[in-house]
Amino acid sequence: MLPSSPAPAQKGRGARSNASGRYESLERENFDDGWREGDSAPAPLRTTVTAETARVILTTNDSPDISFNQSINPYRGCEHGCVYCYARPAHAYMGLSPGQDFESKLFFKPDAGRLLAAELSRARYRVQNIQIGGNTDPYQPAERHLRVTREILETLERFRHPFSIITKSQAITRDLDILGPMGQANLARAAVSVTTLDRKLARAMEPRAATPERRLEAIRRLAAAGCPVTVMFAPVIPGLNDHELEAVLERAAEAGAVNAGYVALRLPLEIKDLFREWLELERPDRARRVMSLVRQMHGGRDYDPQWRKRQTGGGPIAELIAQRFQLACTRFGLNRNWAPLDLEQFRVPEKPGDQLALF
Repeated sequence: MLPSSPAPAQKGRGARSNASGRYESLERENFDDGWREGDSAPAPLRTTVTAETARVILTTNDSPDISFNQSINPYRGCEHGCVYCYARPAHAYMGLSPGQDFESKLFFKPDAGRLLAAELSRARYRVQNIQIGGNTDPYQPAERHLRVTREILETLERFRHPFSIITKSQAITRDLDILGPMGQANLARAAVSVTTLDRKLARAMEPRAATPERRLEAIRRLAAAGCPVTVMFAPVIPGLNDHELEAVLERAAEAGAVNAGYVALRLPLEIKDLFREWLELERPDRARRVMSLVRQMHGGRDYDPQWRKRQTGGGPIAELIAQRFQLACTRFGLNRNWAPLDLEQFRVPEKPGDQLALF
């Protein structure tokens, strides 16, 4: 349900409201308190980053339409503030709002490297690809000083463990010293999300993420370092950014991407209201048409949660997007088949005293 009186836009934030999470006993409601544009603005919404105690770092997944079985998410919440982010509803489990709380009240795992090393060292561990950032971005602004993702990559490098990583941040280039050699050894792949080439749309929809040009530069530098790169055109929003599909794939291929993927806009749970609110305030001239097209892709609903349909949708519009995507991939050489990441190089590194234990 949309708030009856949306709050003024917070600079650098994607969500326009901060409605209560679905598990909270009390509900927040916006109201008109009489302040107008000419009055002094309230204090800006500050970001807090809190350490989270965790006993394990690997998360397993058995969804049949997701390409990985285990993942690591160094952060909960994401300061990039992408209004469409499918991870937003998870903040409700913490008694927080999937709205502005999601992008301003963040959590990190300070012992990620140590926890990962312990899990990979277990005798019963069986090596398989680890996806980094399957939920929230591993290279959001806090990573610059917290370096949680960096510790994870250093651990995977020591263990010669295969991994893939996805981001929409140019900050991934900080770790080229790991991603390049691991990519050349068929132990790492990167994916960079490029949603639009329109700077104005990107700023409104993904307010604290890197500009489109910076993301293309990240693809260029990753490819030059030897790490294979997939460009993700995600989400595809019919009536808003779908017309850019071919242009985005072409620019990414020119930058060095060798594969591509796309995901249709997903609006589960609280996201549907947050997105509709944003759309009606930021793009009022397109709001009705965009939501009409979205519903046509999801059987008349804002979202269809069925496996394999939730990622691409169905119906004529979804089929047209799929056809355009395949044609563009063929045209720009983004449909290369690559071998699975190498599982045979995995080794648990020796610890001091291991050799003595043999005697």
